[in-house]
Amino acid sequence: MTITHLKTGKPDADRASDDAAVRSVVEATLADIAARGDAAVRDLSQKFDGYSRPSFLLSASEIQAAMQKVSTRDMDDIRFAQDQIRRFAQAQRASITDIEVETLPGVILGHRTIPVQSVGCYVPGGKFPMVASAHMSVLTASVAGVPRIVASAPPVKGEPHPAIVAAMQLGGAHEIYVLGGMQAVGAMAIGTETIKPVDMLVGPGNAYVAEAKRQLYGRVGIDLFAGPTETMVIADDTVDAELCATDLLGQAEHGYNSPAVLLTVSRKLAEATLAEIDRLLTILPTATTAAVSWRDYGEVILCDTHDEMLKVANDIASEHVQVMTDRDDWYLENMHSYGALFLGPRTNVANGDKVIGTNHTLPTRKAGRYTGGLWVGKFLKTHSYQRITTDAAAAAIGEYGSRLCMLEGFVGHAEQCNIRVRRYGGRNVEYGTAAE
Repeated sequence: MTITHLKTGKPDADRASDDAAVRSVVEATLADIAARGDAAVRDLSQKFDGYSRPSFLLSASEIQAAMQKVSTRDMDDIRFAQDQIRRFAQAQRASITDIEVETLPGVILGHRTIPVQSVGCYVPGGKFPMVASAHMSVLTASVAGVPRIVASAPPVKGEPHPAIVAAMQLGGAHEIYVLGGMQAVGAMAIGTETIKPVDMLVGPGNAYVAEAKRQLYGRVGIDLFAGPTETMVIADDTVDAELCATDLLGQAEHGYNSPAVLLTVSRKLAEATLAEIDRLLTILPTATTAAVSWRDYGEVILCDTHDEMLKVANDIASEHVQVMTDRDDWYLENMHSYGALFLGPRTNVANGDKVIGTNHTLPTRKAGRYTGGLWVGKFLKTHSYQRITTDAAAAAIGEYGSRLCMLEGFVGHAEQCNIRVRRYGGRNVEYGTAAE
């Protein structure tokens, strides 16, 4: 069994140094927002986006004016995508139920699922105004029942992006801000004189947005730690090089540091895909970005068997994993670490990103080992409760509780149990001792 790397990307050490440079900038920026509030946010918006206004919050009339700039066809497409996403989100929500069980006579345990009370949804808008991110965060939060949904996106060409505003509004946002980057997530999490802080931040963004979310985690909740978008194509001779190359470059165009990996058991397909990528880069309009990303972060890995490919794929834990083989369902059954799976040649990541109905905010940098992507459940908190309804149950549970508390040396804890053994069980337990 052999794993051969026909192409490799930047060493991990080089990638880590890039992260360190971002970290210090974000730390200083968030401290500035905390200290100066709206003034800092306004300065940052002017500096990075060349945009400032008395209030970054859009009024109802401004929202309507922006939506009127969206063509009928584009609005229909937005509504279609949101219908798809809503249907899937509603089905997911319906799968999450409150429970209540009686584990012993008179002992009732349960949990309730309660929405997060406020969420800040960031929608990237720099090089690529990501209209779809509004669906994925705002709409999903709305289906979950979040009572205050704040949405923010940077200006595009000096004004709110009409389609992004439309998607936010149709998705159910309660507040819409024209604010981008670190200053947006910082303002939503920390709060300013005019922006009430939220309980949770969600949504993708550039390296600075991702780092800001990381540093703000704890002050607020976040959906997940995110890095640059990642894609992996797992393929064999059932597909051709053009399809593989197209799907790899389709994600590499995201940014200069977007890993794209071909994992295959076919040397013929691997070599043909490398050649096809070179050809496509001569005609792809976004090749300026995609070529650098492929040069620095692209990989081609050749394995002897599908078992080997499975092991490598689970280890890399890529954000997007596209499977085009003679055994796609086998990968579905056996893969355990990834962001989302895209099964078969008819399926692709772009459809998942924009319209098919699943969420495109997904774990990167191996986070798929311990979390899935953004979904309705991310906006829901599961809270347990307990109730004892009979004297006999109070005394019986209290006896066990008393002894287990004393085992740990918690005498005060034990007395919470003992007093109920005395009152509801009619037993004389000496103060500060374990019930027998």
